[in-house]
Amino acid sequence: MPVVRVHESYHRAPKGLTAEDEDRLATAAVARLRAQGYHVDCDADFDTDDRPASYPPSSAEVAHLAKRVQEATTTDETAAALTELTAPHDGVLIAIEEVLTATADFYDGLGEPPDPHIARRLRYLADEVLRNIRTDLSDSRNQLADRHAPHPGRSTCAQEVPANERERSAVCACPPPPRTLPAPPPPVAIGLRR
Repeated sequence: MPVVRVHESYHRAPKGLTAEDEDRLATAAVARLRAQGYHVDCDADFDTDDRPASYPPSSAEVAHLAKRVQEATTTDETAAALTELTAPHDGVLIAIEEVLTATADFYDGLGEPPDPHIARRLRYLADEVLRNIRTDLSDSRNQLADRHAPHPGRSTCAQEVPANERERSAVCACPPPPRTLPAPPPPVAIGLRR
């Protein structure tokens, strides 16, 4: 289980495991870390030559959508990437909503005093917060899809360099993207003092 603190982050075993389960979990963790290419020093009891098959996490697919948006040169390209997030039947946001709802249903059946509150909070996240995000993002996607325009600050790089450049792989002839300044913060509201 991930533990994130101010100055450190690490993983710990879930509570209530038997010593045998803890050992099995530690051995499997060593195997997975080594399969990903990490060097792991561990006690001989946990050392293993196993290397389980490694598949990219589904979050990598979502991160790839961000890369597509970052590299997009037209509104159509960005709209296509956002479609995968906002699709009404099989989009990423719909899948996240299903996970939140399923987790809320799970909490409903646990029977501890805080469980109904947690279930309500998860349903609120799915029904209100995520719905607002999906609606706003869908509207943005639709506006971009209707524009059919190139982005004025981005162009498709042809990987061409000037003929007089010695390091052809190091320099591209594309103009640098325009520098955008951050928007100023909104003015501070000044009210009557008591």
